[in-house]
Amino acid sequence: MTDEVDRIIAAWHAERPDLDLAPLAVLSRVSRLARHLATARAGAFDRHGLEQWEFDVLSALRRSGPPYHLSPGALVTQTMVTSGTMTNRIDRLEARQLVERSPAPDDRRSVLVRLTPEGRARVDAAFADLLAVERELLADLEPAEAARLAELLRLVMAPFDA
Repeated sequence: MTDEVDRIIAAWHAERPDLDLAPLAVLSRVSRLARHLATARAGAFDRHGLEQWEFDVLSALRRSGPPYHLSPGALVTQTMVTSGTMTNRIDRLEARQLVERSPAPDDRRSVLVRLTPEGRARVDAAFADLLAVERELLADLEPAEAARLAELLRLVMAPFDA
């Protein structure tokens, strides 16, 4: 079995046989897969009336467990955006009644962002749809192969998360 990356590597090898093309074999496939994944995810989120960034914020709140609230700072950390960006995102989600702000019980100067029942229903449905889409992307792998791929990708990603 060959793919487009094999053709790209062959063309580069013909033009630059002096270069080690091994990284291209892995990372070009990761890059191309990321584009397919982004398209599939966008479709899953769109079916539930969400943008990617909305899902990111709502899912961070959902993963936090009952009562499904976090500080804006915790949301910044989990979603890797600036505090200004997060404020804008919270404002927009609040306007859609997917989250609500409330004073923090231990510090009235601070706020907590809480998932509303509508926000929880929306993120739960989108997440189930997302998993079905992602399962389909990996359908050609045996469970052991998928587990091994996950382990190998973890080895590549761990230094970035450290």
